[in-house]
Amino acid sequence: MSSSISSRTRGSTGNAYFRQQVSAQLSRLQNQIPSSYHLPESLLENPPLNVTSIPETCGILTKEELAITDLDATDILTKIRSGELTAVAVVTAFGKRAAIAHQLTACLTDFFLEEGIQRAKELDAYFKVHGTTIGPLHGLPISIKDQMPVKGRWGSAGFLSTLQISPDDCFLTSVLRDLGAVFYVKTNQPQTIMHLEAQSFYGRTLNPHNLNLSPGGSSGGEAALLALKGSCMGMGSDGGGSIRAPCAFAGLYGIRPTGNTFPYSGVLWYQDGNDSTTASGGPMCRSARDLEMLIKAAQSTEPWLRDPSLFPIPLQLPNISQKKIRIGVMFHDRVVMPHPPVLRALRLAETKLRASEEVEVVEYVPYNHKEGYSIIRGLYFYDGGETVRRLLKDGGEDILPLSEWVISPPHTRNLTATQSWELRHKRDLFRHAYLQQWREQQVDVLLCPPYTGVAPRHDTARYWGYTAIWNLLDYPGAVFPTGLVVDPALDPADTLASSLGPEDSYNRQQYEPNVYVGAPINLQIVAPRFNDGMVLAALNVIERIVKS
Repeated sequence: MSSSISSRTRGSTGNAYFRQQVSAQLSRLQNQIPSSYHLPESLLENPPLNVTSIPETCGILTKEELAITDLDATDILTKIRSGELTAVAVVTAFGKRAAIAHQLTACLTDFFLEEGIQRAKELDAYFKVHGTTIGPLHGLPISIKDQMPVKGRWGSAGFLSTLQISPDDCFLTSVLRDLGAVFYVKTNQPQTIMHLEAQSFYGRTLNPHNLNLSPGGSSGGEAALLALKGSCMGMGSDGGGSIRAPCAFAGLYGIRPTGNTFPYSGVLWYQDGNDSTTASGGPMCRSARDLEMLIKAAQSTEPWLRDPSLFPIPLQLPNISQKKIRIGVMFHDRVVMPHPPVLRALRLAETKLRASEEVEVVEYVPYNHKEGYSIIRGLYFYDGGETVRRLLKDGGEDILPLSEWVISPPHTRNLTATQSWELRHKRDLFRHAYLQQWREQQVDVLLCPPYTGVAPRHDTARYWGYTAIWNLLDYPGAVFPTGLVVDPALDPADTLASSLGPEDSYNRQQYEPNVYVGAPINLQIVAPRFNDGMVLAALNVIERIVKS
């Protein structure tokens, strides 16, 4: 049964104060989008399940603008440097397409295209006078997750009570701006910023490949926007899978770098000082080469000279042409068996990799992922969720189902100082044991699922073990699209296998092939800490072989 976009995208609820404030913010956002960019009401009232073709067919974008928005970031920068494209033309095209994407998926929290065009005019004027660019990102439109401050624009830490107009850029947006980037939109995230469902007081973001599914979280607004080509490069953050899961759910590329190697300080957050886990900022985009390009551009500014928390370790891709990389393949983590589409894609990838003379493939044996997931769940909220509940109360905001789940016992408890030390010590022992087992298997990288399935149904993403385990270990990980999608004829439900436990039983109950039709299937590549270059080098090889 179809339903309107507005009925699908309702956000959190609350008291009269909350409703008044949210109404004002939604009106502000609606008024920011010019009427000439509005889609027909009939389309929004009865949309197709897959809306990815609408930007090309709705008539709002010109032929030239459609061609621009089909480019990845690397091509856009090349064409701007050659004078073939202007910064104004590029940001205008992506801004118009972002407006369309928002009407279909509720992916935005702020739309300021006029500000982006003004910045682009300044860059074009500089290029005309000097015949050169001001930096490696000159004229590149970049979309920004809501929690990352952009000077003069709205942002929040996932609660209405934290909503503010940012007085300054955060460190990352400052670095990107200095490199020549152009900002024009900010994107939706979850209440708490700590679950895989981008639903906030702004509304629930939908997956453009299948509106009945989630684009994930916490960088889910970015994922939906990128999937509809309303952006070619977005900035997300990842403390438990918040870049990799949304990119996987939307058929995109994304990387969670090793912690403290990429500019991230100054984001809006509500647990400052809790460094028991390390969140990382990182790029989300539509090509593997854009991941490398963006990281190298940001690191070219030597950000560690301005932020003492950063490691001075520039990204370097190893030359892997002289020896075979050894790839471990992990079909499941012995806690939750992935859904049939993911297993199909992983089997196909393994078959192609084993047939290649470029790589060596071995079965990877995971080390106690159940314990690791339990440890990181406990590390997220030392206070048992008291701060979350206080911030909700301050804004008159009701708690959402996945927010309640993420702060609920038994994993989340209010710890004493001694108990928190004990948990951190347990984390450190686990890291040592895990690295030992990794070394014993002598793999360079691991190929594994990024989630228990493809994009989940709304409000059902309750197991992050396939990404969060690497956050606990602080291992870099990247996801990439296989080019495959869910096909009920190829991906029937497995009714014979026995359950691995309660988490697996819950996940098994979620799978109905027809529900997930058309959802893209991604895989994940992981390597030990500080091996970000190996992850990207392996991605180039693995993707080429898998898609051959």
